[in-house]
Amino acid sequence: MSVGTRAVRPPAPPRPAGPKAASPHRGGLRRSLLRALPVSPAVILLVLFLAGPIGYCAYIAFTDLQLTGQAHSSFVGFDNFRDAFHDDAFLNAVWLTLVFTVLSSLIGQNTLGLALAALMQRASKPIRTLVGAIVITAWVLPEVVAGFLLYAFFRREGTLNAILDWLHLPSQNWLFTLPILAVSFANVWRGTAFSMLVYSAALNEIPQEITEAAEVDGAGGWRRMWHITLPMIRRSIGTNLMLNTLQTLSVFGLIWVMTRGGPGNKSQTLPLFMYEQAFQKSMIGYGTAVALLLLVVGSLFSLVYMRLLRTEV
Repeated sequence: MSVGTRAVRPPAPPRPAGPKAASPHRGGLRRSLLRALPVSPAVILLVLFLAGPIGYCAYIAFTDLQLTGQAHSSFVGFDNFRDAFHDDAFLNAVWLTLVFTVLSSLIGQNTLGLALAALMQRASKPIRTLVGAIVITAWVLPEVVAGFLLYAFFRREGTLNAILDWLHLPSQNWLFTLPILAVSFANVWRGTAFSMLVYSAALNEIPQEITEAAEVDGAGGWRRMWHITLPMIRRSIGTNLMLNTLQTLSVFGLIWVMTRGGPGNKSQTLPLFMYEQAFQKSMIGYGTAVALLLLVVGSLFSLVYMRLLRTEV
């Protein structure tokens, strides 16, 4: 080999063919499965005890299944839903459900909970402790117990009429003349604590400097509440309204104990109407169709609130 000539290295021998390297797609899929493994028991339980029963109820809603006197059920399509929308009792239950929800949840619990939370911000510690204990005690009481207490309060010989007689004011049988207002007030009395806790936590998150600056600028209490407090807790308001509305739509025990939907059907909301059709009249298919419509109503409320919650503060 001459000087200055570069040596040519012989080509390397070919490597033996081995197993193909895993594709990035398969690797990502494997990682996703491994990440989903810890939550798989919860997903299985949700499918078995939530999605499964909902799917079965959705099927029953399209049949004429009954509790008694029927060997086999048959598929009837949308007949149950058509019957519901032509049933005056169902339409009355829809109207009363909306009235009950608006009065006790959107207006009552929401407004009273916010007012209590705002007042407790400025109250002394003993007052906060006392008021919080009273309101939360009403919330943690079982629904049936709360129903009996409010029945004793509103009945003809109850506490409310005794107070009115002592004040020389006219009394009446509230559970007979104004049953939907009585059960709405009962639900407000029982459920306000949740709204109060939500708004108390939200108000504590407002920086003190902002409120103090508004005070220095001469803003009064109502102006601070409208222009500063409410906009800053808007997301908490939306969350509270959504949870309260869904809970109120499904209230059954409180109304059942106080009025059983009566007198007549003057306080019969959709849960009570569904119970009457399914278990008292044994029309499981029709009652389940009503329950499915109630689920749709709750879903529509949820979609509205979720859309409101997307808006940034």
